[in-house]
Amino acid sequence: MDRKKIDTKKILNYASEVIKTESEQVLRQIKNLDSNFVAAVQLLKNLSGKLIVLGVGKSGLVGRKLAATFSSINIPSMYLHPVELVHGDLGAIKSGDIVLILSYSGETEEIKNILPILKNFCVKIISFTGKKKSKLAKFSDVVINTEITKEACPYNIVPSSSTTAMLAMGDALGITVARLRGFKKEDFAKLHPSGRLGKILNLRVKDLMRKGRYKSVV
Repeated sequence: MDRKKIDTKKILNYASEVIKTESEQVLRQIKNLDSNFVAAVQLLKNLSGKLIVLGVGKSGLVGRKLAATFSSINIPSMYLHPVELVHGDLGAIKSGDIVLILSYSGETEEIKNILPILKNFCVKIISFTGKKKSKLAKFSDVVINTEITKEACPYNIVPSSSTTAMLAMGDALGITVARLRGFKKEDFAKLHPSGRLGKILNLRVKDLMRKGRYKSVV
């Protein structure tokens, strides 16, 4: 059995490099808060239907989280997988909906295949991509740039900084829209009645008080 001493310093340095790289790339996104971001905010602020979020792979996992976040701040949202979309899930898309597509390359085959189909539904498309000249960008009504200069892995390959940047941009978009809509803590409480957050927001003094006369047991 290999009992080599663990190099604690090396381990912590590796972890620190990842966190530092991702935080730097997230901060880079501030420069991408431009007129396109404002246009996306306006579309979602006036949303009459629901938000459909699409993505494949790691972007799809980020998309699932964003759909859940948008719904929790009273922006009706759902995640759909692009492959399942063309096998019946297109029925979920209605007039008045907006589609948010996440793809860093903007050239993912599953995404490219559905773009012409989505255009036939006459829905507005917002995209998060790091490639402004990609096919996804060309098909989008609003393109939000999430370009990064470095992934957090040493080979600059593993989706890490790019997905974190998309997540941060999505949170920025959703929370900005919620604030403009006047979303309050009380609204969140209604949509999140369970769990620790639900208890914190919904628990009242009278829920803990005993009613009637108190009898001493001494």
